[in-house]
Amino acid sequence: MKLPLIVVVFLWLIGNQLWGLAPRFEWSISTPESQAMSSEKLKALSDELQNRGTKAFLVIRNDTIVHEWYAEGHSRTKKHYTASMAKALVGGVSVAIALSDDLVDLDDPVANLIPEWKADPLKSRITLRHLGSHTSGIQDAKIRDETGGAINQNDFPGWEGDFWRWRSIENPPKQDAFTLSRDVAPLLFDPGSDLHYSNPGIAMLSYAVTASLRQTENQDVRSLLKHRVMDPIGVPEEEWSCGYGKTVEVNGLPIVANWGGGNYSANAAARVARLMLKEGNWEGKQLISAEAVRSTVADAGTAMHGGIGWWTNSEGHLGKAPAEAYCGLGAGNQVVLVVPKLNLIMVRNGSSLEPSLGFDAGSSILRQVLFNPLMDAITDQEEIKSAPNLPYPPSRIIETITWARPDLITRKAQGSDNWPITWGDDDALYTAYGDGWGFDPIVEKKLSLGLARITGGSSQSNFRAENLRSETAEKIGQGANGPKASGMLMIDGVLYMWVRNTGNSQLAWSKDHGKSWTWEDWKFETSFGAPTFLNFGKNYEGARDEFVYIYSQDSDSAYDPSDRQVLARVPKGSITDRKAYTFFRNLDYLNEPVWTSDITKRGPVFVHYNNCYRSGITYNSGLQRYLWCQILPQSSHQGGTRFQGGFGVYKSTEPWGPWRTVFFTENWDVGPGETSSFPTKWMSPDGKTLQLVFSGDDFFSIRKAELLMRPPK
Repeated sequence: MKLPLIVVVFLWLIGNQLWGLAPRFEWSISTPESQAMSSEKLKALSDELQNRGTKAFLVIRNDTIVHEWYAEGHSRTKKHYTASMAKALVGGVSVAIALSDDLVDLDDPVANLIPEWKADPLKSRITLRHLGSHTSGIQDAKIRDETGGAINQNDFPGWEGDFWRWRSIENPPKQDAFTLSRDVAPLLFDPGSDLHYSNPGIAMLSYAVTASLRQTENQDVRSLLKHRVMDPIGVPEEEWSCGYGKTVEVNGLPIVANWGGGNYSANAAARVARLMLKEGNWEGKQLISAEAVRSTVADAGTAMHGGIGWWTNSEGHLGKAPAEAYCGLGAGNQVVLVVPKLNLIMVRNGSSLEPSLGFDAGSSILRQVLFNPLMDAITDQEEIKSAPNLPYPPSRIIETITWARPDLITRKAQGSDNWPITWGDDDALYTAYGDGWGFDPIVEKKLSLGLARITGGSSQSNFRAENLRSETAEKIGQGANGPKASGMLMIDGVLYMWVRNTGNSQLAWSKDHGKSWTWEDWKFETSFGAPTFLNFGKNYEGARDEFVYIYSQDSDSAYDPSDRQVLARVPKGSITDRKAYTFFRNLDYLNEPVWTSDITKRGPVFVHYNNCYRSGITYNSGLQRYLWCQILPQSSHQGGTRFQGGFGVYKSTEPWGPWRTVFFTENWDVGPGETSSFPTKWMSPDGKTLQLVFSGDDFFSIRKAELLMRPPK
């Protein structure tokens, strides 16, 4: 017998109250313009993502799907692997539920839930906050081969391999991943004192949450998520799974993996994101307390500045997105992004957006290819539309650079540009100019490559510059038709010079302070079209090691911008030997550099799409930071960047990054020149007062710079 419709509705409403079911919700579908977004920009973003291995791309604003695209065989409701995005969707959400139920506290020692840690003087101090934010100190279960290449996780030796092999049916290890994480994985530092990405640390997060569920209705994380979140928000079982489909019993606890092993459809990930965006409320029913959600998705206040399983934007890692934005991230650039201020959700699944990128550069491509273009598609937020497209997050220690007024810029050698510069053993600065006549008294004919020597200080009145004549160095030819210096370096009294526009680039060297030069007959086979040296102190004093570092845009020509900068190194005693060079490949998950002797396997040391151009880099010993000046290639002036344009200054504690932005502008108040750098001789002892040497207005230009430091937190 069919019941009247009014009876069915009444029973459904009563059922919702009795069994805690949230009302059914479905997304609306409309145009981007209806939600203040640009169809054109979303289409351009989607097209770019399709060319970069994307399988699913879903954008939702104000509960309205404004754009979605799926590769053949994929759909909004088809599951896709999430890799480490499970740390947010499984790990972070399960912690939020436990917090909401007052089963745990982020700052209580997890030894209260893991008795095996109570007697350990360090592990007894680990908290849920440490575990969820990768600051517990527990070593990760990843290793490198000798070349830094990828190893199949199942082939790892020792406990690291067993951590991943626990899923094996044919040959399982004696100990499961959770027992290994608890008892075997070493502790690298005092809990909370540093950052170390750790899958075993996240595994122990699941261990602790599961222990807190002992006396509850749902005693494992999978059941907890299903009954408390996934069922109420309307995600059917065929759209999600977690824990690699396994449950492991340890000390009577049914533990489910939370560091990976999740499979979520775009719809499922978006619905979880909506629940987080609504601070645990689903259509009027509070599934998780708002305070618990905020505690997991906001900056946890630890070294990572991330949340619990989630990544935050408190330091600009998500680019132009508002500061309160957060996301879940997984290998292969699996992303679920939540922007509460914009009521915006985005899901992206697929393969890596740029397979050659390393750990740090992988986050830069997300900013430049995904997050920033998505923000640029917003049409109703002026602060987002006007925000600079920083290639890397702002520096933590340097707030900005204060430049001297334009009328205080020193300008010499009119009509000459380039000016790579190094500090010699005789206390002089050695430099080179292009397409000009040098300093007064000028040379008798225009040179594409000329040399100069500078003595004294850096103000308008106390430095002296003179042209350094050399028959074996000077070249003629205008523009790209003339060889030009792009890098200068002195080591142990020997002056080295990289020269571009010679069919890639060529190395020359002088043992008599620039009077006579020997030219090497080899050239790099590809890339390094405008190489420059990393400069340390006087005569290479204060160098970090026995290597010399060489940077260039990844192009055979100095005139072609690239998506990335590349890096080579060579023992300082073997600079003239091509076979001694190795090339930066990537940063591994510990931010350690991986090198290769094969130039074709070079990777990016810096990524800025279509904006990597000529540069100069020096070590600031006062701040113990590397400062890299990079010119932006675009200019609306017919004379190019010498007269109008932008540039950036980036810093790092290592020659290979990770990088942070110190200063960035797309249109400086004067022309930034074709190259620029901060000579180490002209840095104050504390590193805060510098002089920028640049080719602005086609001069040897010097502009004073003061670094404004951020107050300590």
